[in-house]
Amino acid sequence: MTDVEAELREQFTEAFEGADFPVSNQMDLVPALPNGPGTKFEAGDVSFTAMEMAAKLGSHQEFPYDNVEDLVDNVIEGLKAEDMI
Repeated sequence: MTDVEAELREQFTEAFEGADFPVSNQMDLVPALPNGPGTKFEAGDVSFTAMEMAAKLGSHQEFPYDNVEDLVDNVIEGLKAEDMI
């Protein structure tokens, strides 16, 4: 795991752990985000908002998610598939 991946994993976990799991779509995650869809994630040279991430990863997500770990694992996989990290 790269430093960027580890840092993003930590940020995603902190941002999404407050969601009311299970979540059935992206909109279920918005209330958990500190700045809503404008919440920014940054690590190394990588930076994007939750909204940008949602737009890129829609086809990679497999809702519903029962816990934050499964969600974050899938987000990281999607970011890699889209060459965002």
